[in-house]
Amino acid sequence: MKKNIIAAGLILAFVGLTSAASAQTKTPHVTKRQERQQERIGQGVKSGELTAKETEHLEAREAKIQHDKKEAKSDGKVTPKERAKLNREENRTSRAIHRQKHDAQVRHH
Repeated sequence: MKKNIIAAGLILAFVGLTSAASAQTKTPHVTKRQERQQERIGQGVKSGELTAKETEHLEAREAKIQHDKKEAKSDGKVTPKERAKLNREENRTSRAIHRQKHDAQVRHH
């Protein structure tokens, strides 16, 4: 009985460690924001609010965020500092999307 309790405790501890380790490399908030921002860019292209050059610039920013996210995950742990950097980049890109969609430039059909 005592051995079963110890074995069960070890299994739970192992499961907890492995899930905690995998959770350290997950970035669901960043991924979700990237998806939403891609939708916003796509909507801006469709409506003509974004020019080709503006779209290219915004897509390059999104690609950099994706690269930085991959780099942050490369060592197996996304640190709070790395998460903060990704969040700052997402915030700046979000503001850039808004500015570009609401400026006087429009795509000519």
